[in-house]
Amino acid sequence: MIVNHPQWISVHLLLWWLITVGWPVPAAGDSLPAWGDWPAWGQQADGTTYHNPVLPADYSDLDCLRVGSDYYAISSTFQYSPGVVILHSQDLVNWRILGHVVPDLTQIGPEMNWDRMARYGRGIWAGAIREHAGKFWVYFGTPDEGYFMSTARNPAGPWAPLHRVLPAAGWDDCCPFWDDDGQGYLVGTCFKTGYQTWLFKLAADGRSLVSGWRVLLNEGSGREANKLYKINGTYYHLFSENHPGVGRSVMMQRSSHIAGPYTEQRQLSHAQREAHEPNQGGLVQTAAGDWYFFTHHGTGAWEGRCASLLPVTWVAGWPIIGQVGADGVGTMVWSAHNPQAHTPIVTPQTDDAFTGPSLGVQWEWNYQPRAAKWSLTAVPGRLRLHAFPPLERDNVRLAGNTLTQRSLRTRTNVVTLSLDLAGMADGQVAGLCHYSKDYSYIGLRCAGSHLTLESAVNQKITCGPVLTTRTLWLRSAWGLAGNSQYSFSTNGTAFTPFGAPYQLAWGNYRGDRLGLFTYNNNGEAGYVDALAFTYHYDSPATR
Repeated sequence: MIVNHPQWISVHLLLWWLITVGWPVPAAGDSLPAWGDWPAWGQQADGTTYHNPVLPADYSDLDCLRVGSDYYAISSTFQYSPGVVILHSQDLVNWRILGHVVPDLTQIGPEMNWDRMARYGRGIWAGAIREHAGKFWVYFGTPDEGYFMSTARNPAGPWAPLHRVLPAAGWDDCCPFWDDDGQGYLVGTCFKTGYQTWLFKLAADGRSLVSGWRVLLNEGSGREANKLYKINGTYYHLFSENHPGVGRSVMMQRSSHIAGPYTEQRQLSHAQREAHEPNQGGLVQTAAGDWYFFTHHGTGAWEGRCASLLPVTWVAGWPIIGQVGADGVGTMVWSAHNPQAHTPIVTPQTDDAFTGPSLGVQWEWNYQPRAAKWSLTAVPGRLRLHAFPPLERDNVRLAGNTLTQRSLRTRTNVVTLSLDLAGMADGQVAGLCHYSKDYSYIGLRCAGSHLTLESAVNQKITCGPVLTTRTLWLRSAWGLAGNSQYSFSTNGTAFTPFGAPYQLAWGNYRGDRLGLFTYNNNGEAGYVDALAFTYHYDSPATR
């Protein structure tokens, strides 16, 4: 990618700029008292400032680019389908979900399907998005299957079927780059050989690597999170590095030639465990010429690896991330001026009345779903989930066709699911769940003609009353601490708590997920209709 005119300033000019202009830098004491205590995330009421994180949910392994006045970002999705979520913004602060790159995870391999479910913590890892030759290009890696790519004229899709660029295990965090002459390159790390990072030439169509051409850029120290840029004629390789006993920080090396040697290297940010190590993301320049780093926080908490926007200051030809310290290295910035003031507030989508021809873009199935076992057309205005046996009895994590979306870490969160239970059959279980490494749920179990309310933590089940209602509302509510309380209602108005509080958690490199599920231990029988799903959370749009 070619970008223009960074601010090449000296340390003295930087100090003058901070004193006289007031570039976004945290005020004295501008730090969180504890991780996750962010009651006022995102754009602020004045329309000119924002607070990090800008996305308080699991948007991991980010990359970002600007095309005209639009910003696009991608995030890793592991075993979820559709895969590789695409985000859109007009100001780098307010983000909406635009779509996904991979509609069918079996293009990657059979372990990603509902009948295997064997890629927890694996599947689609970090990737990169670029624009070249009138198309958008996304490259990403899976640790077991290799590197893949796809293209689209419109980032909202449709995206071309996946093509495998490198069929080998042990690779991650790749990024494409096209030089001024049109020659394409791909940088990626082989973690199974001591984190060696290699530069490859791409064939003209971008679908394969040129045989016999590769250059070792660096190795060791857990180096990954690769990005390549060309800025004012200089080639920059951005990556993260693990410092034993200290943490992970953002690094960069540069050269006057694409193949190196990359003899100059600079640390761009400190390893900051108290800020959960912001480190993997993309550099992006606004139309006004300012620079930012859109990044995830690499140490996962129950919300996952959330996203922040950090201002970038060019110092002696290096893009220092966050507040520039006396040592010339950056640190986390929790608040700053908006890249573009007074833009409309938007937030990630959550609600669905299931009235459209397709599911909302916020939804991702846990693994590739069994297509014949769900429908939006069987009864218009309803999502019908047909039940079939899980891979392990009464294990929600191994139940196919669980429909999920991200849980947000905000001050108030109230999720309500309404279900029509008339189609349930003997042996069927259906309900609303949270899960990561462990899981919990509130739901109904059908035994003969009786429907019994129950809650569970993993496979420890607590039975409740027998219900005679046909329609049931299930709810989960939590706050910044992530302590969820389930409740139920037979009229949609009065809710009764049920089950012990459940602490949302992190597992398999993922934050907590909300899920709609059904399965039948006894066989393929029964269905449940989801009538509506609402998720009310505290955001810049609701304050």
